Amino acid sequence: QVQLVESGGGLVQAGGSLRLSCAASGLTFGRTGMGWFRQAPGKEREFVAVISRSGLFTSYSDSVKGRFTISRDNAKNTVYLQMNSLKPEDTAVYYCAGGGTGRDLSEYDYWGQGTQVTVSS
Repeated sequence: QVQLVESGGGLVQAGGSLRLSCAASGLTFGRTGMGWFRQAPGKEREFVAVISRSGLFTSYSDSVKGRFTISRDNAKNTVYLQMNSLKPEDTAVYYCAGGGTGRDLSEYDYWGQGTQVTVSS
């Protein structure tokens, strides 16, 4: 069965950096678009970034553009989210998702369990 396992979350001060990883298994990773979403307390889950199967095409939400970078290593079946210049409003549970190509949650067939990112001011 498909498994997506996120890691790399934690507590960081504002202005700091974190790199999230998502290890995938049970799917043909190199043929699967991958995305990152996040959900803050009391809010709906929202799109953060997406990367195409080849890694050539990426897209970001306006709130993270210029600060976050999504990348993938198809040889390692892993997608990453490098997060720089973190702000308190980036605090959320971050989810890896597979099978989609856009910003709509409903496009994605597979989800990880999430990893907590907390940014202190």
